[in-house]
Amino acid sequence: MYVGLKMLKKFATATPKTLVKDAKKLLEDEKLWMLLVMEGEKLVGYVRQEDIMAALPSIMTTLEKHELNYLMSKLTVEKIIRKDITAVSPTLDIETAAKLMHDRNLAGLAVVDDVSGKLLGYINRTVMLDVLVEEMGLLQGGERIVFEVADRKGVIHEVSGIIASFGVSIISTGTFFHDSRRMVVLRVATDDASPIAAALQDKGYQLVTAADFVKEWL
Repeated sequence: MYVGLKMLKKFATATPKTLVKDAKKLLEDEKLWMLLVMEGEKLVGYVRQEDIMAALPSIMTTLEKHELNYLMSKLTVEKIIRKDITAVSPTLDIETAAKLMHDRNLAGLAVVDDVSGKLLGYINRTVMLDVLVEEMGLLQGGERIVFEVADRKGVIHEVSGIIASFGVSIISTGTFFHDSRRMVVLRVATDDASPIAAALQDKGYQLVTAADFVKEWL
């Protein structure tokens, strides 16, 4: 899956001359993690809710109420803009974008055209969560089966064959690691996955449930 297929295409932006109080309202109304700042067609930076809230206390402690109201009616985004914007190509795969956001603790990524540099869209944490839900097949129903596997060839092929023998299709697959354990998570298109789970156990696969980890979070 590519960033260009999941990016937000319609979202609010600001300009350097946008009032901070208006930028704050846009962030709240649009439920955005950050607000991209445009100067004409050029992307020049962004502001976050945290930046706005961080700026207010220092202003409030040094001004009288009427002075504060006046300043807030004049204070513009250009005073608090962040220019270290991270932009990516729409051709970037979504998992690399997610890792980039994680590693740099970013609220979002601007998506720009490879050639022109034109802003095409925006990826934020909410989009990433939507992708996770989609890729794990949750909205398509079915049941979840989790089993632990050794790092060997042919596991998915073998397991797929077992599931197919029950006339059931696989909705999604995922691989997760915990310490040295490797677990495969399958969502299968059935309301009762217990016969499939039993067949996997008969083939030597160790099923995993939340009960296996209770001691780790108590």
